[in-house]
Formats: sequence, C-alpha cells, structure tokens
Amino acid sequence: MRLLRLWPDESHFDFMRLRRFSFPLSAFISVATVVLFLQVGLNFGIDFKGGTLVELRPKAGVTADVGAVRHTANDFGFGETEVQELGQGSISVRFPLQAGGETGQTLVMQKAHAAFDKDYAFDRVETVGPRVSGELVQSGTIGVVLSVVAVLLYLWFRFERELALGAIVGTLHDIVITVGLFVITRIEFNMTSIAAILTIVGYSLNETVVVFDRTRELMRRYKTMPTEELLNLSINSTMSRTVMTALSTALSLLALVLFGGEAIKGFSVVMLAGVVICTYSAIFVSTPFLIYIGLQAGGTRSQARDPSSLKQAAE
Repeated sequence: MRLLRLWPDESHFDFMRLRRFSFPLSAFISVATVVLFLQVGLNFGIDFKGGTLVELRPKAGVTADVGAVRHTANDFGFGETEVQELGQGSISVRFPLQAGGETGQTLVMQKAHAAFDKDYAFDRVETVGPRVSGELVQSGTIGVVLSVVAVLLYLWFRFERELALGAIVGTLHDIVITVGLFVITRIEFNMTSIAAILTIVGYSLNETVVVFDRTRELMRRYKTMPTEELLNLSINSTMSRTVMTALSTALSLLALVLFGGEAIKGFSVVMLAGVVICTYSAIFVSTPFLIYIGLQAGGTRSQARDPSSLKQAAE
C-alpha cells in the first residue's frame, strides 16, 4: 500500500528565487501593521477595557432585532454601547465602564433586565471593574514580553549567530503580522488573544527550528555548496513534514472555527491564520534572510554549482 504524499520526496523547487517578492511584501505588511496599530489600535475586549458584557438569545417566537436592541441600550444613558450580532441569532451588548464601581455596574444590569427580559434570555453576563482590567493589561503585557524574550534568548543560544538572527527575525515577523490581523479584522483582543499569540510564537519557533536544523546539518556535510542551493535543499528536504504538520493543524483549527462556538471563534480564527503565517515565514522570510546576512557553509561560499549535490543529498 502506497503512503499518501502531499509533497514529493525529491523536489527541487527554487524557493530562494521568490525572496525578491516575499521580502518586499512582508516589509510592506509589517510597516502597514505598525501604522495601523498606532492610528487605529486594537479592539480591546472587556478584559482590558472594563465594563459589562451581555449576550442575549431571543426567546421562542421572537426574532432578534439588532437595531432595536442598539437603540434601547443607547437610551439607557450609559454612554456609547457596542451591539453586535452573533451566530444563531444571539446578540452581544457591551456597556462601557460606569462610575460608582459595583453600584454603577449593578444599575446597568437592572436596566438591561427590565428592557430585555421579555424577549431575550441572558446567556452570558460578564462584569470587569477598572482595577481588574488594569491588572489584566499589566499582567498580559508582562507575560507576552517575557515569553518573547525567553524565546529569542533560546534561539540565540540554540543556533549559530546567522541562524539565530534568521530565527529571531522570523519570530518577530510572525508576531507583528498576527497583531496586524487583530487590527484589520477587529477581532476582540482579550486574554484569549494573548494565549493565541503565545501559541503562534511556539508554532513559529517549531517550524523555524526544523528547517534550520536541516540547514546546519547540510552546512557540515556540503561545505562548498552555494548558499542559495543549500537553503533550497534544506526547505525541499523538510517540505513534506512542513505540509503535513500545517495541514493537520489547520484541519483541527478549521473544525474549531466551524463548530467551536462564539466563545473560542476569535482564538480559532487567529490560530488558523497563524499556521499560514508561520509556515510562510519559515520558508520565505527566516530562511532567505540568511542570504542577506552572509551565511557561509564551511566558512567559505562557493559560487560554482554542483548539479549532483542535490541528488546526492536527497539520497
């Protein structure tokens, strides 16, 4: 019985040739992300902004009316209220943080129940005060920064200087693009989003380490092979594993996106996009970057091509 092959074992695709397109594209997206982040910012969830979040589900025989709910909620006089339609007819209503502490939030719920109890059931109610939200912002920021620093230190000691720099650039690229995804799509950024970013950092690290381990192995074996040829060989020889890992992970995440419900949908969508971002980064950002910083095999870079080297390495 023949095994399923998603990528041919002996492929010789010239990935490095595409760096002339991938690098400008990645640079443009990264700069645009930074600009949008500074101008637009993230859509912070209740975890970070504080306030009261209510999810309403229409009762039997009632049709959800987002416009009517928005009009009623804004008439409460609690400031600008965010109202969004969720799946299966449910409606999310987010009231801003009110003065007066717990008393202010209690007043919000009293008016909400009085206005919506007749037609809607309250599926979910979350209230976060200013002190808690401030602590969550601080803890989340510190956690992300420390985790990223730890990963970068690991990469620095895990590889030689050039390989470490390439892995660091790829990891930072993936973080920036992921944040850009939150900015563009306006997916709510909350504590679950922090978990998604840290998971993507781990996945990015895994993809890069696999390719760079093969690169280091080939550098020791073929000391006169041209750099571009050696990097192409590294990617081609690990591509079968990369495709299988990315596809199996993506299928699992797709199931979560489709059937996981609204509570984890944002996390699942970001993770699904993160698999694509990390796979792209390992092939078209981290590895080609080694060419620009002067990676050398065996201390010298040969300009002569050896047509038999690819075939010999594949064997």
